[in-house]
Amino acid sequence: MPLESRHLLGLQGMSQPDIQLILDTAISFREVLERPIKKVPPLQGKTIANMFFENSTRTRFSFELAERRLSADVLGFQASGTSVAKGETLKDTARNIEAMKVDMVVMRHSASGAPHYLSQVINANVINAGDGSHEHPTQALLDMYTIREKLGKLDGLHVCIVGDIAHSRVARSNIYGLKTMGAKVSVCGPATLMPRGIEKLGVDVYHHIDDIIPHVDVLNVLRIQLERDAGRLFPTIREFHNYYGITRQRLERSPKPITIMHPGPINRDVEISADVADSEHSVILQQVLNGVAIRMAVLYLLATRN
Repeated sequence: MPLESRHLLGLQGMSQPDIQLILDTAISFREVLERPIKKVPPLQGKTIANMFFENSTRTRFSFELAERRLSADVLGFQASGTSVAKGETLKDTARNIEAMKVDMVVMRHSASGAPHYLSQVINANVINAGDGSHEHPTQALLDMYTIREKLGKLDGLHVCIVGDIAHSRVARSNIYGLKTMGAKVSVCGPATLMPRGIEKLGVDVYHHIDDIIPHVDVLNVLRIQLERDAGRLFPTIREFHNYYGITRQRLERSPKPITIMHPGPINRDVEISADVADSEHSVILQQVLNGVAIRMAVLYLLATRN
């Protein structure tokens, strides 16, 4: 059964069967990544343009690797050094790239809603690789895949997202996806880093990390986005770590083991201590590997839907 939509723009409103299909399809591609020869032919003859208007390491490399593992032709694009720097509009840039017979566009942009706009002006499939503070659907999908791989399920688990919720597209996609799959979701952070009305998304809000730790199965710890001026919203980095940092001492107060996640990049000893990031409870590196499998699944499902 194909995906309902020909684009992946976000997880808000995505059905449970579609999320389940992506997660289940990723299992096969995760096995491919363990083979001596890690390349398969499903996207042979397809051309994919990666349009990154914001800096990225993990997401861009993960998509490029997923595309090459599926035998696609890959066109790299960064805003600096292109016609965008000369004033060309997003619409004209995308249409010029599509005129070269590009089949799919993977896009990261600082403006919320940019991938949605792009999907209305070009015929190629569009995959949102992060738009402003709106959504980052493939990150949430790989997070869900990693949780299910580690704990065997999503339904009934309690996941708490900790840190800079206000600036996080990862948080929003995780909330939409996890709740659709039956998980209970909480958020925790300073009031200044909590979006107004976040409760309307069906999450419980906490402002003291020690209150929530004993009750959760998973902590998804977010980076403080200093490049978005998040540092102005609390007194000091040291104070944030003292009140919200995930440390081994805090985790030891829980009656059960807690799985630790982080979308990266990590600010060690700020939102998470170095020993926790490298501990037996951490699945951070598994998230990175699973991200390639999830992106392979998304690319494959969109290509075969066509």
